[in-house]
Amino acid sequence: MIRILPAAWPVLGVRAFTTLRTGGCSVGPYASLNLASHVGDAPQDVAANRMALQRELDIKGAPVWLNQVHGRTVIDAGASFAAPPEADGSFTTRPGVVCAVLTADCLPVVLADRKGQCVAVVHAGWRGLAAGVIEAGLAALPVPPPRLVAWLGPAIGAADYEVGDEVRRAFGRAARDAFTPNAQGRYFADLYALARLRLQAAGIGAVYGGGQSCFSHPDLFSYRRTPVCGRMATLAWIA
Repeated sequence: MIRILPAAWPVLGVRAFTTLRTGGCSVGPYASLNLASHVGDAPQDVAANRMALQRELDIKGAPVWLNQVHGRTVIDAGASFAAPPEADGSFTTRPGVVCAVLTADCLPVVLADRKGQCVAVVHAGWRGLAAGVIEAGLAALPVPPPRLVAWLGPAIGAADYEVGDEVRRAFGRAARDAFTPNAQGRYFADLYALARLRLQAAGIGAVYGGGQSCFSHPDLFSYRRTPVCGRMATLAWIA
């Protein structure tokens, strides 16, 4: 049985959630609901997992899967593509068009108009956050930021995410409180705090979700405990 973590936010007419890693047919380090086709899993298992996701959760159209590169490109999910487009986010204003990003421990961010007239999903690891993927997602939507709300899906928590000084420097002094030094001369980075800073600076007043570490719950969320691993998916669409 496929299980999900639904977005808990006051947005009418938009369905958004992150899949948990259980309920699929992948095996080994990909067990079990791996939805990524680029990580070495058996193609037939990935295809079966994607079909099961659509069937069990009554998703009418196939999600628009992306070739993610830790950048800031956000594409219109309603366009036609011969192959998965190179991007780290997508948006739509059309009902039934399913936006999707894949994550292991990176942060998925869903943005939506309070009235459910548009939605975007972006893949926000530290590189994407520093590059401005959230700002690109906001710019792609046809309503001003004060009309939007955000939901932060499951990601690695600050207590588990160790980074070097180059990551801290990439965000500048305004984000210094999102980094905690440790005894090894490195830092623990809070992806949730970094995303909230970017959202608040852009004028988003309502931010939901966040505050958990998927790395601490490998049976439910995290794939990143092994070098070879699968991916969860965060999907959103206008119902």
